[in-house]
Amino acid sequence: MAIQFVTGNEGKVREARSYLEDVASVEQVSYDYTEIQSDDLAEIAAYGAREAYAELGGDGVLVGDAGLFVEALEGFPGPYSAYVEETIGIEGVWQLASERENRRAYFRTVLAFADEGGVETFDGSVGGTLVAPRGEGGFGYDPIFAYNGQTLAEMSTEEKNAISHRGRALATFADWYADRA
Repeated sequence: MAIQFVTGNEGKVREARSYLEDVASVEQVSYDYTEIQSDDLAEIAAYGAREAYAELGGDGVLVGDAGLFVEALEGFPGPYSAYVEETIGIEGVWQLASERENRRAYFRTVLAFADEGGVETFDGSVGGTLVAPRGEGGFGYDPIFAYNGQTLAEMSTEEKNAISHRGRALATFADWYADRA
């Protein structure tokens, strides 16, 4: 069985393969599905998975959507994280959060798997605190997101993957997928 992971990010595919190696093979597929506008990550991912499966077929497709949710900003930027990063940048998000007493935040990923039986979603999250940017690694919001005092940009890939929101969703998906095989 081959799962088609619809993403342009090879790092995500490597992470998926590490969780699914005993269950299924994972193929990276580039497909530009429609990303609907919604406040709900699961709705966005499920829509993309349904569309991708209708176009690609096969044994099933996996689509993910993720966001950074800042408690004091009522979940902003959430599903709009990529757009916010492109427009005001991580420095802008830090500036908004730095003015708040509560700087708790979490990364959340929803993976949607679609096949002939329909769509299932799988959730993963990791909580932390927003801090002034630091660290040289990672990407996106990693320099301002601290987990146990260390930003994701200060962690090695292995350390980051050990606590990854995507990894948590992938672990849940792998268990579900193995049970249905």
